[in-house]
Amino acid sequence: MKRKVYYQKGIISLVCLLMLTVFLVQCKKDGTNASGVSRAFVNTPDSTLFSPFYDSTKVPNADVTPGINDIVVTKSVISIIRNNCVTSTCHGGTGIQPYLNTYASVKSMVVPGNPQASQLYQLITTSDLTKAMPPINYGVDLTVTEKNIIYNWIKNGAKEFPGVEDYRPAAITLINIGCSSGNCHNEATATGGWAKKGLLGVSATDTVTFVYTNPTSGSITSYTQLKDPLLTSVWKAYKDSVKTFYADTLANANFRPYKTVSTPVSATSTRGPLNTYDDVLMDIMYPKSLRANSTVCFTANGKSYYVKGDNLNSSSSVLSRVDSTLILANPRTKVFASANQGGMAWSDGGLKPSEVALIKGWYFLDPNIPDVWKYGTDGTGIYKYSKSGNIIHK
Repeated sequence: MKRKVYYQKGIISLVCLLMLTVFLVQCKKDGTNASGVSRAFVNTPDSTLFSPFYDSTKVPNADVTPGINDIVVTKSVISIIRNNCVTSTCHGGTGIQPYLNTYASVKSMVVPGNPQASQLYQLITTSDLTKAMPPINYGVDLTVTEKNIIYNWIKNGAKEFPGVEDYRPAAITLINIGCSSGNCHNEATATGGWAKKGLLGVSATDTVTFVYTNPTSGSITSYTQLKDPLLTSVWKAYKDSVKTFYADTLANANFRPYKTVSTPVSATSTRGPLNTYDDVLMDIMYPKSLRANSTVCFTANGKSYYVKGDNLNSSSSVLSRVDSTLILANPRTKVFASANQGGMAWSDGGLKPSEVALIKGWYFLDPNIPDVWKYGTDGTGIYKYSKSGNIIHK
């Protein structure tokens, strides 16, 4: 008899505990304990954050059997949704509709190009307890990065597979950050070299000098940088002269750029600047190796010029210097190099395979890069994979 009484008391206690738990959860849903919760995405969206639908993305023009630099692996829209919404009792196929387990089902909740008008984005950023997803009483919320990924994906068209809108911001940022340090592919350092050599006629107040001591060898390197407002005007004038010259090398011979970015014209050898998208495009179409030679290409008006006139006669490109799995053919001669390059990936930027793949994906998708620098003068290809021999052609 006593056992029965104890058993009944235990059941009653358990029921009371369950009721108390439900009450506390309901309090959160009603706002008593959750009134201060904010799900708003208050950050300025970061457009440079690569935001694909799937975790693994094979880039355009990957090798027949995708290699180490052919696939971008990153957090994606579908993984964020699966981790937070797709469970057996929620939006996982047997619980609450819509079932968010396919591209089509997720896309049905968005207005491509307009995150604010998209139900999916509204649900993850609202603080309304009756609408917020995941439910506020769950005690979890998407991170700032996760909300940013969903925002970017919708803003860029909510595509199943990334396009140039997705690749370009992330790729250019990788190149800018990874390669444009003070003594590397930097506008200020290149123009500072001209100033130090006395080619610009500027005063000492227009420049700043830095000294770098190598922690291993103890060697000291000194480099000068030009400061704004002269920096902007000088670099723009230089780029304009390059573009004008290569538009018609005969008619615009007077525009042949005298100032180059390496010895012997400048004080120290510096690399072609990659600070901006326009800088990168210029380096692709008019390679620094042609604009900055160590020997005289021609002499005119009493000056020695170190700039070659054919912008296609090059055996190096931004992509070949980034992706070591590719071998480049000289677009003019169509002769493939005997070995790969890839130095920018490991010595300049320290790029990871997914980052190299991302840059390659952007390169072949961007319409602002001429086809001649993707597939050669006849479309038969100037890039081939060293492992398979597969040539990338139009």
